[in-house]
Amino acid sequence: MKAIFNHCNINVTNLDRSLAFYKEALGLEEIRRKETEHFTLVYLGDGVTPFSLELTCLNDHPQPYELGENESHICFTVEDYDAAHALHEKMGCICFENTAMGLYFIHDPDDYWFEIIPEKR
Repeated sequence: MKAIFNHCNINVTNLDRSLAFYKEALGLEEIRRKETEHFTLVYLGDGVTPFSLELTCLNDHPQPYELGENESHICFTVEDYDAAHALHEKMGCICFENTAMGLYFIHDPDDYWFEIIPEKR
């Protein structure tokens, strides 16, 4: 058996705020959406790979999610590391940086962490 990556899901508390963040911070675009009376699913893509980030917004869950120690993360490779860092610094979303390793993390409005690394290391 061989499994192929398809998508990763995170739950968000404010869909509009999250969509705006992912577009500005990472350039992700909505590729499909499913709405029911209980939840909305929005899939975001990078326009390059088939992998998607699924945002789930539950209609009856406005409170923040318990993320534990927040050790899980998704990593993004960026072509222009310095430009990405400047944008994320301006947005105020850098939450951890390891200059010796040449990487940093940003966090979204629900405090999920995303690692940012340069295309060539």
